Amino acid sequence: MGDRNERGPSTRRRRTTISGEATGASARQANGGKASGPGGQGEQDAPGSARRHKGSNDVKDRLSCHRLQESLLSSESGYSNYRGILNWCVVMLVLSNARLFLENLIKYGILVDPIQVVSLFLKDPYSWPAPCLIIGNDAGHHWPPGTISEGAGTFLHFVNLSAVLCFPPATVLTLSSMTPVGGVFALGVYTILFLKLFSYKDVNKWCREIRQATARPSVHRANGSAVHSNVTYPGNLTHRDIYYFIFAPTLCYELNFPRSTRIRKRFLLRRLIEMLFLMQLQVGLIHGWFPTVQNSMKPFQVKSYFQVLTFLFLLQVPNHMIWLLFFYWFFHSSMNFVAELMQFGDREFYRDWWNSETVPYFWANWNIPVHKWCLRHFYKPMLRKGVNKLAAQIAVFLVSAFFHEYLVSIPLKMFRLWAFMGMMAQIPLALFVGRFLRGNYGNAAVWISLIIGQPIAVLMYVHDYYVLHYGGVSEGGAV
Repeated sequence: MGDRNERGPSTRRRRTTISGEATGASARQANGGKASGPGGQGEQDAPGSARRHKGSNDVKDRLSCHRLQESLLSSESGYSNYRGILNWCVVMLVLSNARLFLENLIKYGILVDPIQVVSLFLKDPYSWPAPCLIIGNDAGHHWPPGTISEGAGTFLHFVNLSAVLCFPPATVLTLSSMTPVGGVFALGVYTILFLKLFSYKDVNKWCREIRQATARPSVHRANGSAVHSNVTYPGNLTHRDIYYFIFAPTLCYELNFPRSTRIRKRFLLRRLIEMLFLMQLQVGLIHGWFPTVQNSMKPFQVKSYFQVLTFLFLLQVPNHMIWLLFFYWFFHSSMNFVAELMQFGDREFYRDWWNSETVPYFWANWNIPVHKWCLRHFYKPMLRKGVNKLAAQIAVFLVSAFFHEYLVSIPLKMFRLWAFMGMMAQIPLALFVGRFLRGNYGNAAVWISLIIGQPIAVLMYVHDYYVLHYGGVSEGGAV
């Protein structure tokens, strides 16, 4: 008892001494490392003060190793570096696809044939309808300012845009030598041209209105000029200017695009290698998974919906992987390649759509060129005319649904409206997710809609295409 009583105060004294030393060290550090000794000694040297401070920290570390903090995977932690987890997901995605790819390879052999790849675009080697259709397009004729009236110019633009939108589908539907892939490529080029010319017409009209309000001198420099000086209307009405805009990776016209100072050759080479590699990878994956799509046709005929559901889940991962590869190939590699080649400065072709917690956020961020066009030339003009926001948003989805169906049904030469209905289904989905799901739940809902929705549309179109052109499937599932 006596020993314990003696040891107790001694222990308490030691703790007080430790605390006092730590406090004293902190005070000395706060005062610039100066302290007076107990006998009235002078200032201590800086190395000695640093050693004492380090010693006090070592003592603290030995006595205490915990502090108030959240787990890294908690949203309250503020941690955002998940690169390792992303790499793990990519590895697992590749390995899971590799097993099924090897199964198809063992069962069906090597399906990637260069002749077959060419035949996707050309049915007849002596007939090239899709390339001729693309080469034959023209941006239009320039009329000198003041030659025709505003009304006549608007009418001519309407006729020109109608021809751009209607003539290619008529050609695709008329020519039997036009392949579906060639038709998609040709219609895609003309759709881009239509959107660009619409923007070109709008911006020049706005410039005329501003010019009439405040007259300013013109600088006859164009976007395609080697000297990047500002241009004002009507100095932009040149063939050099419009053809620079036609080939630039944007849908929205400006008189003065942001320009980079030089062409980075290494950057350009990396993007070119990515384009070639990813294109071959996509073709290989599509050929490797095509037997699975063919085999999914038989359950449709016998109406075995559980087997259809099985094939649907089987197609989800490869379809989504091909879509992700296409996104990177087109929006990052290809568009950056073109932008670097043309010294186009605005490289924001996409934003962080993968973090989308709502459906509208995804559609506003995964394809920035189209989003900017819709916002600038369709959505905001409707708001200025007094249309409410909800009606304007629905109208934007209607236009998007039209072009999705336009680019799918016409090349396949059948009209089933699956793409149109899929786009319009985004409206109730957006309302549901925005109202009932938040944060990670909303992000998961967006991902599920992407992973499940696309395979359903693919199966619907493939089934209808085979039934229309081949009349059914054989016992082995091939057509």
